[in-house]
Amino acid sequence: MTYAIIETGGKQLKVEAGRFYDIELLPLEENEKVTIESVLLVQHDGEVTIGQPLVAGATVEGTVMRNLRGRKVIVYKMKPKKKTRKKRGHRQEITRLLINSINLNGTVLVFEETATGAEAPVEAPAEAAAE
Repeated sequence: MTYAIIETGGKQLKVEAGRFYDIELLPLEENEKVTIESVLLVQHDGEVTIGQPLVAGATVEGTVMRNLRGRKVIVYKMKPKKKTRKKRGHRQEITRLLINSINLNGTVLVFEETATGAEAPVEAPAEAAAE
């Protein structure tokens, strides 16, 4: 199993090729490619490469699936015996990122074909088009 630990949005994530992850909002549109160069660790076939702080020459490539909002978090503040109550809600803007490949020194360690590519157009039967 090949994986990498990356840093994005002030958080660290363990990512594998072919999976999608929800990260902090990236200023990108759907189906845009992104290359993350802040890779902290790469593990491939039992060989671990640890960066100090980053692994030199390591990148993780992904595709933005969509931008969405996370679950609602309720913040409720109350002071007892004072009749003071505050109820606030918050929904974090997040980006769903599909990891395509993990690269180390120009070598693609893991590559996953994406299903988001252009599909062949479906043609209508000739009989239905003639009518």
